[in-house]
Amino acid sequence: MIFISSKSTDFKVKFNEILQRGKMDIAQVSSIVGNIIDEIRRDKNEALKRHIAKFDKWTPKNDEDLMISAESMQRAYNNIDDELKKALHLSYDRIKIYHQKQKPKSWFDTEENGTILGQKVTPVDSAGLYIPGGKAAYPSSLLMNVIPAQVAGVENIVVCTPTPDNEPNELLLAACHLCGVNQVYKVGGASAIAAMAYGTQTIPKVDVITGPGNIFVATAKKMVFGDVNIDMIAGPSEIGILADDSANASHMAIDMLSQAEHDEMASSILITPSQKLADEVKVELEKWLLKLPRQEIARKSIDERGAIIVTSDMNEAVELMNEIAPEHLEVATNNPFELLSSIKHAGAIFLGHNTPEAIGDYVAGPNHTLPTGGTAKFYSPLGVENFMKKTSIISFSAKAINKIGEECALIASTEGLSAHEQSVRVRLKK
Repeated sequence: MIFISSKSTDFKVKFNEILQRGKMDIAQVSSIVGNIIDEIRRDKNEALKRHIAKFDKWTPKNDEDLMISAESMQRAYNNIDDELKKALHLSYDRIKIYHQKQKPKSWFDTEENGTILGQKVTPVDSAGLYIPGGKAAYPSSLLMNVIPAQVAGVENIVVCTPTPDNEPNELLLAACHLCGVNQVYKVGGASAIAAMAYGTQTIPKVDVITGPGNIFVATAKKMVFGDVNIDMIAGPSEIGILADDSANASHMAIDMLSQAEHDEMASSILITPSQKLADEVKVELEKWLLKLPRQEIARKSIDERGAIIVTSDMNEAVELMNEIAPEHLEVATNNPFELLSSIKHAGAIFLGHNTPEAIGDYVAGPNHTLPTGGTAKFYSPLGVENFMKKTSIISFSAKAINKIGEECALIASTEGLSAHEQSVRVRLKK
């Protein structure tokens, strides 16, 4: 783990290592992913079956084997205990309420001369949602992807998730039933992205693909972008924490590990002006690691991609965190809202000592599909707008076109586009 002061002579070198945390060697897997996409486009279901046999270690007998039945999803939902059902429903309701407030509206504006300008907002026809299912299955990710699509009004929602050894995650199936999803396919990796982007005999082509995944999934999304829209190119999970001496060291340590346990490539970064807190957190990390079932994964993540930085003051801490632009940012101070205006880049911000990142993963309401690797500088969280498109509305009256038509024709003429010019002039009064 990087444990360093901002005053150290090698700080810039060490800090640059942190800034490079999200760089994925897409070039290394591009040829593999390109071949997978080509095979899916050419051979469709037959290619899917080959890829499933190779990567997920089971062989579909027919096209129907690629699908998960509505009956199995309902059965999985019926089999979960009442407390878990209650928790899932709470999560569903809070996520839906939050995302309903995001929904953009169409608008129209009328000028005195009869001009009508506006914007029509409509959902895409279909959306493909990728839900990971390799090292772990994430029903919460299903909720976070399905609900904004439903709020947007998408009619056709397709879900793809890998099922190693042909054993779908029962909780994921239960979540599918809760959300009312009925098109779920046992397909993962780059194959799933290609299938949703171009369609097969079984999996329909979609307009938008969302959802996180490994480097193969991320590369496939990048390669199919343009033929379909995508949400973002998401990398490994990460957390940044801004904390002062009012923070609880044990809480900070387990919060860092809440991301480290996701993946060996996850990043956990604490920046604080308190040397005392930094020292205590380092000790608490080791205590918590010994208690974690996923200790091996979390330890490798902390050792190789974790960092604790001690700064001269909180202003410097905020400046450094803005450069990092973390996926999740906790602000563990007594007055966190005082720092909010200074924070420019983060996927989601968790304010105060009682707001761990994990609360946002499940029940807070905002989406947990967030930009990683510094892309929070220009990407936003997944939301309703990812599943909608905007169309400009323009209507001119005779009075309106006569008022500004000459200026339009002049610009067209200057650009050398005579047909543009004349299409306006023929409508103007002589």
